[in-house]
Amino acid sequence: MQSAGGWGNGLLGVIIFSGSLPATRVAVGGFSALFLTSARAVIAALLGAALLGLLNQSRPERKDLISLAIVSIGVVVGFPLLTALALRHITSAHSIVFIGLLPLSTAIFGVLRGGERPQPLFWLFAILGSATVAGFALSTDGSASLTGDLLMVAAIVLCGLGYAEGAALSRRLGGWQVISWALLLALPLMVPVMVLTLPPTWTGIGTPAWIGLAYVSVFSMFVGFVFWYRGLAIGGIARVGQLQQVQPFLGLALAGLLLHEPVAWSMIAATALVVVCVAGARRYA
Repeated sequence: MQSAGGWGNGLLGVIIFSGSLPATRVAVGGFSALFLTSARAVIAALLGAALLGLLNQSRPERKDLISLAIVSIGVVVGFPLLTALALRHITSAHSIVFIGLLPLSTAIFGVLRGGERPQPLFWLFAILGSATVAGFALSTDGSASLTGDLLMVAAIVLCGLGYAEGAALSRRLGGWQVISWALLLALPLMVPVMVLTLPPTWTGIGTPAWIGLAYVSVFSMFVGFVFWYRGLAIGGIARVGQLQQVQPFLGLALAGLLLHEPVAWSMIAATALVVVCVAGARRYA
């Protein structure tokens, strides 16, 4: 029952995160990468502070501050900033190559920081699933930029670290509490950055950019983590983390529904193989 809850919460988190890169791509069309990163963190921190206060949550212990700082560096500052910078050089479709490597990054840090010990066959399925996602993305998108690619690699490393560290801490503090405290820890840095990078004028910023900012602030930066950290904490970092292999395909499905882009047979075939890999990874994690 606990395992099912972990997978259910994890899947909800992945569904929410699947819109993050497209929303970021739209948002950087109207905002700078630094303003977008800081503004989304400030908005999410206000939501977290309100929830912590409303439910009268006690402060984390001193020993938790280092872990919370790692979470802040990984998912509050690092991943949002680096992906926002990368998406000025590459398309959101191209970034699918790197999101496909995120489950493997999370699993590695789950071993290093979470103390998990998956079976050898787990790694076979994890690598196969990541290779499937990367291969599919490369076959459907020929655009490339060394700067954008390097920024995405750094983003994936930091994100995997933030996911694993936050999940391990969530076992004691709770999922939404971890992201809330991590956001508040970063707030003294994010507020001045947001103020210093305010757009010189608001008149040229279109509605899509505002919608993108709202999505990454409320859903990508807060609501998604409520489900994601809970899923990782109760279902296993390495095991539930493999659900991220489905995230690129969910993003492509959204593109097909919202942007009316065609869904090729290769997407269906690749998705089926990824589902098999996720099932295998779950069994041997």
